[in-house]
Formats: sequence, C-alpha cells, structure tokens
Amino acid sequence: MAFSEIEYSEDGPVGTITLNRPDDGNMFTPVMCHEIRDCINDIRRETRTRVVVITGAGDRFFCIGGRKEGMEDTTLYAGVLPTLEMYESIDKLQKPVIASVNGFAVGGGNVLQMVCDLTIAKETAVFRQVGPMMGSFDAGYGTWYLEDLVGKKRAKDIWYRNEKMTAEYARDIGLINKVVPDADLAAETRKYALEVADRGAFALAAIKSAFNARHGGVGGLSRMAHDMLLRTYLPTDEAKELSAAFGERRTPDSDKFGH
Repeated sequence: MAFSEIEYSEDGPVGTITLNRPDDGNMFTPVMCHEIRDCINDIRRETRTRVVVITGAGDRFFCIGGRKEGMEDTTLYAGVLPTLEMYESIDKLQKPVIASVNGFAVGGGNVLQMVCDLTIAKETAVFRQVGPMMGSFDAGYGTWYLEDLVGKKRAKDIWYRNEKMTAEYARDIGLINKVVPDADLAAETRKYALEVADRGAFALAAIKSAFNARHGGVGGLSRMAHDMLLRTYLPTDEAKELSAAFGERRTPDSDKFGH
C-alpha cells in the first residue's frame, strides 16, 4: 500500500511505521491518522511481522500533536481529527507495538507513545501535555492511559500544569520504559524489538488482549473470546460434534464434550 504521510518498512520480524512530516513536527493530519490505521490493519492480516515500531522522521520530533485543518465544518465525525481510529488500531493489533521516541513527544504525540505497549526514547527526548494551555484536551486515552502509567495525582499534575519532562524523568515516573544515548536509538530500538519478537506470538497476543480488556469493555473481552479462544475451540471434539449434530438434526453425543 502506498502512503503519503507515513513510511512503512519491514526488516525480518520487525515492521516500522515512520511518521513522515518532519517539517511540521510530524504532526497528525486526517490523512496521517487514517494511513496509520490502514497500515496497522494490513499488519494485522499477515504473520511476517511479530513486532511493530512507531517512530518519527528526522532527529528532532517524534510527534507534537495534530493539525486541526482539513476537516469539514461540522460537529459530526467528519469534523473531528480521527486520532481515535489510530489509537484503537494499536490496541486491537495483537502484536506488540514499540514507540521509538526520537525527539519531542508533545500533546497527541505523547498520547501516541502512551498507547503503544512499550516506549524507548533517546536521552534528549522531551515529553509534554499542552492541551489546556493551548485550547485543546484529550479526555480519553490521554487521561486513562496516563493514570495507569503514572498514577492519578501525577497524571492530573501533568495535565493541569503542562510541564516539560525529560526522558530520564519520564522513565523514572513510569511514563516510558527505556532511555538510551541519542546515537544509539535506532540500534537499541531494534535490539529491544527483536528481544520481544523472540517470545511466543500467541502468548504475547493473549497478554496484550488481557491488558486491553479492562479499558475495552465488551470490545476488549471480545478480543479474547472471539479472536483467540474461539479459534482454539472450533477444532475440538465438542465443537465438531455439536456442529455435526445440528446439521444432522440429532441429539449431540455429550460424551465428546469438554475434551
């Protein structure tokens, strides 16, 4: 699939999505949000890659939020920046997603790295929420996920005061996982991704689904029951016997249940 505002590449089991608007801080646009969603949906349907990395083009910005232009003048869906589709696609992907923060992660860019399963950042990266000081807010993923990571009191402080956070501080409070020297970010990100890729794909998918079920409600639980458990149930003797009995209009043999 060809993209205009992101780049996608694969290297062995690792797929990398690069936000490719460096002259504008790699900010989201409606096009970029949909391209990230579409790219991840393609990744869901293949088994080549086992881990996905999201990073920004250049060496200054990971992502500093979203552009509000280019949308219809309406209060309906067409008038809203489609960031939720992007965040939801990351949650729904059964493969681990690693944010490789190569610079400023501000506003929606900070929320993006929070939604990812793991975050590695270079030493000079900066993290910040700026919504209330610039006429915006994220009263959803940006609050719930932040509270999970750093606790309610600290999350409120981050949103209410909008302080700049260094990579080391972000790691120390639990906002991110790992900090590495600037020059080593690409190599350390790949090392991190390959370590995760060596784990069992199904086991990681189950763990990710379990983490997401709490926030996902019925959708989160369905990821466990439908995407994973149903697939393992269908080949069982019980499922086959029930299907056969229904088709043959007879009472099923319950001795075949539960095996």
